[in-house]
Amino acid sequence: MLIGLTYDLRSEYLAKGFTPEQVVEFDCEETIDAIADALASNGHTVVRIGSLPALMNRLLKYERWDMVFNIAEGVGGGAREAQIPALLDAYAIPHTFSRAEVLAVALDKALTKTIMRAHAVPTADFAVIRQQEDCAAIELPFPLFAKPVAEGTSRGITDKSLLHNRQEMEAYCEEYLAKMRQPVLIETYLSGREFTVGMLGNGPQAEVLGVMEVCFNDQADAQGYTFDNKQCYENRVTYHIVDEPAVAAVARQAWTALHCCDAGRVDLRMDGQGKAYFLEVNPLAGLNPRYSDLCILCHLQNLPYNWLIEQIVRSAWQRYQELSPDWQQQQEDKIASA
Repeated sequence: MLIGLTYDLRSEYLAKGFTPEQVVEFDCEETIDAIADALASNGHTVVRIGSLPALMNRLLKYERWDMVFNIAEGVGGGAREAQIPALLDAYAIPHTFSRAEVLAVALDKALTKTIMRAHAVPTADFAVIRQQEDCAAIELPFPLFAKPVAEGTSRGITDKSLLHNRQEMEAYCEEYLAKMRQPVLIETYLSGREFTVGMLGNGPQAEVLGVMEVCFNDQADAQGYTFDNKQCYENRVTYHIVDEPAVAAVARQAWTALHCCDAGRVDLRMDGQGKAYFLEVNPLAGLNPRYSDLCILCHLQNLPYNWLIEQIVRSAWQRYQELSPDWQQQQEDKIASA
């Protein structure tokens, strides 16, 4: 299969003047090399495309692929992860991972939690602060936990995120409304254990790859999986595969509710009584073979990296075949006649 590879390369954006924190979600050369090598080892022909502008240029030159393996995070806007999938849909080119509308919704943690509530997925009580004046209307009991509503890689989750009183809440919101230029999610703090669950596949047939507990040591920020904890995980965090059927069940329920596809992660945390609650879903999970959570989870269970990459490709291809064996031709005919 001829597979195009789309991605945002960290070094390219640093060269353009982006700060290290602004590019933390983007991929390094090691990740791109690993994915390309895995695809080639599995018998595919790989074309490295790169970011959105590079994809647009190739499409306008009538270049096409059987499928695009997309891991681009996008730049700018609350639907940035959906930009390349939406463009590929417009050109009737199959791609890995969830549909554009799913990626757009999943990046907004508040919208996602609203959907989870509609599907009876347990999630902590929450509110959204869109402007500083909104703090006065918050009636949730402390302690609370704060984070930017549409960031990944724990950006904006710091030792200030655990809020003990209204003064701390107002201070956090004032800082991060200005710094991140997006709303702040405030939710009931869950004081129990933290987990990430690997998911593979689509719909009711999706498979739980494993439940991995995230354990913080004495050097870590104890209140959660903060940005610093994630960036310095070697010294702050240990990971363990655990048997937690209730956690796995909530993850599967969340994955299905949002119609996520192919592979990703669902993050959960327990309250003080041991009940598991949905935190967020990552339908475009990192794939660095050394330090990405999904890859660590697979490694701890002796699931090879090349196997994971091929399962993602197979899952995506199966989705499009189930639509119709000649789905791509049908879409191209529609575009040609429009």
